Amino acid sequence: MDSVGSSYPGRPPAVATAATISAKIVVAGGFGVGKTTFVGSVSEIMPLTTEAVMTEASAGVDDLAATPNKQTTTVAMDFGRVSLDADLILYLFGTPGQHRFWFMWDDLVRGAIGAVVLVDTRRLADSFAAIDFFEDRGLPYIVGLNCFDGLLQHRIEDVREAMSIDASIPIISCDARNRQSTKQTLITLVEHAMHHRMTAGAR
Repeated sequence: MDSVGSSYPGRPPAVATAATISAKIVVAGGFGVGKTTFVGSVSEIMPLTTEAVMTEASAGVDDLAATPNKQTTTVAMDFGRVSLDADLILYLFGTPGQHRFWFMWDDLVRGAIGAVVLVDTRRLADSFAAIDFFEDRGLPYIVGLNCFDGLLQHRIEDVREAMSIDASIPIISCDARNRQSTKQTLITLVEHAMHHRMTAGAR
């Protein structure tokens, strides 16, 4: 027996009241900046992660000075999904942070509308390569200053100057552990990507 909402002869198929739009977002940054935590805190589904236990083989390769309790690392990608409203769904792809896995970045960013570059202000130098990556490819991005221990180590203006980030690129503080904070970061990126696309189309 057909359910009430299904189609059958004589009944027109149901029509959605609004079109659902989906978009791909990349969450990038250096090693240990909080990408996996960011995706996991906001995802509405159980996030897919490719975390591997760190071994002694990484000693001298991965700098754990600022993250001494880190025991796992992403070796491929993180994946999650979040609905910003009833008709906009974002699919989140977190990149691996270590340079030896960066060969995967080009595949991960293909089709994305933009990226969130997470930055640990205790280790600004670790984020230069990620920012250069998106600058070189012309992909819209924003910078999220992840507040470890709830603290923002430097003022946003100082970070912008130190990293030579153009005034047109939004820089915001965020807490990768907090769903509302990560969701607001994603909203900021979507707005920036839309503005970037409209500006490019007007040229």
